[in-house]
Amino acid sequence: MILHGVDFTSAPSKRKGITIATGVMQNDVFVLQSLQYLHDFPSFEAWLRRPGPWLAGFDLPFSFPRELVEYLGWPVQWAELISHLREIPRPELRLIFKAFCDERPVGNKFAHRATDIPAGSSPSMKWVNPPVAYMLHAGAPRLLDAGVTIPGMLAGDDRIALEAYPGMLARSITRASYKSDDKAKHTAERVQRRLEIVAALEAGQYVLGVPLVCGSFRDLLIADGSGDLLDAVLCGLSAGWGWMRRDEGFGLPEFDSLEGWIVGA
Repeated sequence: MILHGVDFTSAPSKRKGITIATGVMQNDVFVLQSLQYLHDFPSFEAWLRRPGPWLAGFDLPFSFPRELVEYLGWPVQWAELISHLREIPRPELRLIFKAFCDERPVGNKFAHRATDIPAGSSPSMKWVNPPVAYMLHAGAPRLLDAGVTIPGMLAGDDRIALEAYPGMLARSITRASYKSDDKAKHTAERVQRRLEIVAALEAGQYVLGVPLVCGSFRDLLIADGSGDLLDAVLCGLSAGWGWMRRDEGFGLPEFDSLEGWIVGA
């Protein structure tokens, strides 16, 4: 099985693209085979439609919390929800979510999915720091249009999409910052953190335990101050972990088919 890890951005450009790590499992080890950037959405849409079989871990939330969806009166079936979402412009989406938060008490402004707790992920309705709601807005409709399979949520073909979260894996190795989109913050300390993360991944000494062979790509993973390449690899490892558990539902527990679940959480 071809495995991919996708570090997604809601605004791909020449400066910051959608980053994809591709590999295979060999004797329960993830062997990294390629790294690539896609700099616009047409390229990403074409990539999604490449023939299967393949399995990919995507670093973007696949859905919103049920609490939020029901409060807003939006569709409670995933495909219908995402079809509805695509009709809402991003500025309007922000206003809708801000109004929701404004009515709630301090300390409980955002609604959370059940998977956010074990994964330690940001609420998928958050529009700043990080703007994961915009990632969902840009990414989930494209997954729906591509006709992929999202286990427990969408029946498609032999192209399988799992929600992944690289931060969960990285934090099992170090809590220190290892990346920044600000080049002024590409420090020696962050280089050292990425080196520690890569070494732990190679040894399988992290939460998922799938060892990594990165070969000639090792120096690139460590040198990339944005962390995009490393995050794509972390998503690829999540895909590999899920593939090893394909006969047990890709390792996913019973979950709300509207909200979705992060693989490995």
